[in-house]
Amino acid sequence: MQVTLNPANIDRFRAALSKLKLSDTDRVLCAVSGGPDSMALLLLAQQVLDGRFAVATVDHQLRPESRNEADYVREICRNVGVPHILLTPDEAISGNIQSSARSARYALLERAADEQHCTHIATAHHADDQLETLLMRVARGSGVDGLSAIRTTNGRVIRPLLDFSKAELVDICAQSGIKPVEDPSNANDDYDRVSIRQWLASTDHPFRTDRATRTARALAEASDALFWMADMLAAQRIRHENGMVICDARDIPDELKRRLLLRSLAIIDSDLAPRGETIDRILADLARGGTATIGNIKCLGGEYWQFLRAPARRS
Repeated sequence: MQVTLNPANIDRFRAALSKLKLSDTDRVLCAVSGGPDSMALLLLAQQVLDGRFAVATVDHQLRPESRNEADYVREICRNVGVPHILLTPDEAISGNIQSSARSARYALLERAADEQHCTHIATAHHADDQLETLLMRVARGSGVDGLSAIRTTNGRVIRPLLDFSKAELVDICAQSGIKPVEDPSNANDDYDRVSIRQWLASTDHPFRTDRATRTARALAEASDALFWMADMLAAQRIRHENGMVICDARDIPDELKRRLLLRSLAIIDSDLAPRGETIDRILADLARGGTATIGNIKCLGGEYWQFLRAPARRS
């Protein structure tokens, strides 16, 4: 099967991979569900990566038609000469469906990438996803890290389509003559993302995907700078002795106090991940010299903050 795409789109995809610093020997596992976004990723990769990639489809087994969709992707891959892997969760998805499915999906992709000797995992997140994510994070009151939205890289996961709009990816599929599948959950407004997407589609708003992408990148750079600064301060101002963590958070901006607090807590319990109002409450208690407890950690304020495991409660 011969697929012909617009050379300009191929050049844009090649440039995106170059910015991600992929070498000529790197192999990529592309996550392809069969929707227009991931099908466009498959088609672009087939033009650029020259046999240095494979495709994986995760069947979450949440809908009766999902296996047929995975088989459809496999058939397309066979027609264009690309290896295809079908992945299914080890256990049934339960609880918060979107969150649980996402965790299972990335775990399966990581394992498959190892088995296929792939250095990277590519997902099809695009500019419209970036705008939706940014607005969702604003609605939730996220800080600088959250407003960084979708990163171009996260570990071995890469997102080479963040400069492409949804409409452009749909057009790439149309150019190829390949019809993508449609997931009905994308129309379920019980999900925050779908609600934001429907509002954007029905409202005369000033938001543009290219500007949202620029904003998210600027915030990602600011977040990285704050992490770098917090690393230096933690080395200078946090010490661990006799089972207690002692932190000197004097005379630094509040955002850096917040980050030193999180690092101090993580030394005692790395699984603890407090956010938002919880952190604000602890910071306020410490600032006035008070005491706070979070999880199994007792936090003592004063000139130097002190953190230690709280004694076990008596029944």
